[in-house]
Amino acid sequence: MMTITKYRPRTSFVTPFSDLMNGMFTYDLGRFLGHDDVVHAPNAVNIVESADCFTLEMLAPGYSKHDIKLHVENDVLTVSAEKKNAELSENERYTRREFSWKSFSRSFSLPDTVTADAITATLTDGVLRLEIPKMENAKPRTREISIA
Repeated sequence: MMTITKYRPRTSFVTPFSDLMNGMFTYDLGRFLGHDDVVHAPNAVNIVESADCFTLEMLAPGYSKHDIKLHVENDVLTVSAEKKNAELSENERYTRREFSWKSFSRSFSLPDTVTADAITATLTDGVLRLEIPKMENAKPRTREISIA
């Protein structure tokens, strides 16, 4: 059995009364209702620029490629997903519920130097990876210059 231990910083001056009130009305009540004080963060994103393209990586754990929609309109890339919660049968109830499926949507302005029609996407191990290629004239050109 795994036990989850939480760290809750305490103020320098804590009275037994405030401990009792916090225990009765915040933490214990939440535990009784099957909720916890877990913070849900938005889907984190990394964007890397190389000479040929932009690579956008977004965390999307638990979502399948059928749940995620990609849309480009007016140079704005929108990544959205929706997943429904599983319904419990009549004789089931949660004794603790720390996660639920929710929808999300993130939008990104695309620069004029990319080819929106050539964007490719893959979903591997909960990470959505988009390759956004740059136009040929936007790629840096290099050439050797000989010394006369």
